[in-house]
Amino acid sequence: MATALLEKIGLERVPQEQKTTSWLEYAIMQLSFSANTGNFLLPALAVLHGGLSPLAAFGSTFIGATLAFILVSLLTLPGSRLGLPAQYVMRLLLGTKLSRFFASPVRSITSLYWFSVQTIGGTYVIQSITEIVLGKKAPFIPIALLLAIIMSVLAVVGFHAVKNAIKLFLPLLLTGQLLMLFLLVPSYQTSVSASEGPFSWSMFMLYVGLTFVQYVSGVSASSDITRYAKSPTQGAVGVGIGNIIGFAITAVIAILCATVYQTSNPFVSLIDEATSVWIIIILGCYAVLSMVSINLSNAYTGSFSLLNIFPQIGRMTSAAVFGIIATLTSLYTPLVTEAQGIIQLFGYVIIPVSAIIVAQYSIVKRLRLTEQEVLQLTTNVPTKRISVFSLLFGAVVYILLPDSISPGFVTFIITFTFYLIGKRNELRLAEKNVVSA
Repeated sequence: MATALLEKIGLERVPQEQKTTSWLEYAIMQLSFSANTGNFLLPALAVLHGGLSPLAAFGSTFIGATLAFILVSLLTLPGSRLGLPAQYVMRLLLGTKLSRFFASPVRSITSLYWFSVQTIGGTYVIQSITEIVLGKKAPFIPIALLLAIIMSVLAVVGFHAVKNAIKLFLPLLLTGQLLMLFLLVPSYQTSVSASEGPFSWSMFMLYVGLTFVQYVSGVSASSDITRYAKSPTQGAVGVGIGNIIGFAITAVIAILCATVYQTSNPFVSLIDEATSVWIIIILGCYAVLSMVSINLSNAYTGSFSLLNIFPQIGRMTSAAVFGIIATLTSLYTPLVTEAQGIIQLFGYVIIPVSAIIVAQYSIVKRLRLTEQEVLQLTTNVPTKRISVFSLLFGAVVYILLPDSISPGFVTFIITFTFYLIGKRNELRLAEKNVVSA
């Protein structure tokens, strides 16, 4: 009976009878994923390192995140229509080799990074609680190992473990968010540091770009969960609404905390300042559950990327391997302290790949993949030279652009346009050769 609960569907299609998840369930899932230590980072850093006012910090990060979430919602359609995982579908958009040996490794590394950041942040929270309650900070490594192992095991179970866990956690997750706002708003209103500083357009645009980079990578993974959607519209709408509302709440909490306490981890700050044991318990549970919920998603999508690279190992083995690697990387704390630089480094490859995927699916394929194209997935879909050229071109552009003009977002637009021009010329040349023949 227990084995029936395990998701064994890998690169094959999800049967129609299993597509039962509504837009509301997707919205709740994405909303629940949002307020966590990893997602607090950039809104908080916009205040702490960028020197932006609270309003400017919210505006810059919300714009960047919303633009990314619109594209992420668009790329849920292959999953909901075809019942196939994202990285597998990428073979049709990028070519088999570029998908398996470049896009999927990038996606796996990105998921590993965010899994580790969440685990490290959750460990800090537990350490803070033990120091307050027991008078002694618990050791980092055993806690991080235990958390990572638990989340990895749950990810092996599959999509329904993620979905059911979120439903179970939802009341406490919502209570935790409301409690954090209740505690932060009065402190913010009396905080001297809440005064407006000089506006910096370059910093504003930098954080638009960084936030866009952080979330646009989801275009190569959003189909993984919408394979179980009742319809394409329900999957896309649910993911979009949940992501946007969830990020807005997350950004407000992070910015209030950064303004009042000058830190990027609201959980630790509020627990350290708590005057009631009940506040400590609720915030501690919320911190751990929010970390578990988002890391179930990170491990789930990351394991599918790994499966696309090594399809012969099967879904459960790929999830187990991903979990082992994620557990080890969760012990490396500089992943949190160097977050801004790491996210910017990811942008060099994430942005060009994401731009090509969106251009190919939305414009070239017109949001549709035919059954004839799907049959090609089991063969070696050739990688077009324009995809490789666009990837290299986009990486160079990202490196050369100054921070003041939002290099992440601008590089996306430039690479998107470059790819479409190249694709158009490629198609014209092919038509010309056919006529000549």
